[in-house]
Amino acid sequence: MKWLYEISHNNPLWISTTDAKTYGIRTGDLVKVSTEIGYFVTRAWVTEGIRPGVLGMSHHLGRWRLKDEIGGARNATALVNIARAGPTYRMRQQHGARPFSSGDPDSRRIWWGEVGVHQNLTFPVQPDPVSGMHCWHQRVRLERAGPDDRYGDIEVDTQKAHDAYKRWMKLTRPAPGPDGSRRPYWFDRPLRPVREAYRLTKP
Repeated sequence: MKWLYEISHNNPLWISTTDAKTYGIRTGDLVKVSTEIGYFVTRAWVTEGIRPGVLGMSHHLGRWRLKDEIGGARNATALVNIARAGPTYRMRQQHGARPFSSGDPDSRRIWWGEVGVHQNLTFPVQPDPVSGMHCWHQRVRLERAGPDDRYGDIEVDTQKAHDAYKRWMKLTRPAPGPDGSRRPYWFDRPLRPVREAYRLTKP
């Protein structure tokens, strides 16, 4: 993984050129994305590769640890601290990747610092009413980062997260489905189980 992480070690926010012009944002600028339960701060990447009105960001980066020398690969995680005020948690990065000594000489050759932003925490659990899977596509609000915002900042209100989850749970339909299955067989999957694995009751 160390070579792959050197090639791709951060996850900027994809913004269309049209939206970037509207907000006065350029590639590399810090931006704040607010969700129903919190926000995160990351860098912008202005591109023609996404349609106006839509934002995109990989959720496979931004890993973090709470102690400097343990808790995750040091070439791929940021050291953070977490502060709590009631149901609200705030995470702030202390530093990203840094060169360090180890049995692998490549650990002293780390030249990048930013390792991405862990956006997952800022999206409430929203079970899809039909499939039961988490709905990642959610409405957000974009703005330029403020003077007190720093790269990697995350804030989440866990009470708001719980309220959103309960609201979405009321929309879901409990199994079995009308054909006696645990979830729709027509829903596409890379490796679809046999049809019998979907059944909870006999047809």
